[in-house]
Amino acid sequence: MAEPTTHAELSAFNDGWLDAWTRKDIAAIAAMYTEDCAFMDSATAQGLSGRAALVGYLERLFPLMPDWRYRSDELWAIPGGFCARWYCDFAGGRSLRGFDFVQMRGREIARNEVYTHEIRSGAPLS
Repeated sequence: MAEPTTHAELSAFNDGWLDAWTRKDIAAIAAMYTEDCAFMDSATAQGLSGRAALVGYLERLFPLMPDWRYRSDELWAIPGGFCARWYCDFAGGRSLRGFDFVQMRGREIARNEVYTHEIRSGAPLS
């Protein structure tokens, strides 16, 4: 199946992806990544290789995290994928602003680099 390429297709994919992360739906998240995906965030020092490693990471991470809600802010199409900025609001008032670099293969994520920073309490979220 061809990868999403229009802004509308990429935005729809991103919205569904952020929704799966909000619901902490490991099966839905895993289905959005290639079997041999690469995933990197601040908690995975050298990154993760493969869907199985990503699933194992999420199985350990999600029980430790409070409820959260991801919401899309901006998305930019790039050759073979997209970059997207988002916010994550946690129960208790903590918020992150994040940025994803995403390379697609077909309709799955082959590479995902996640960059985040905490937003200070009282800082505007938009």
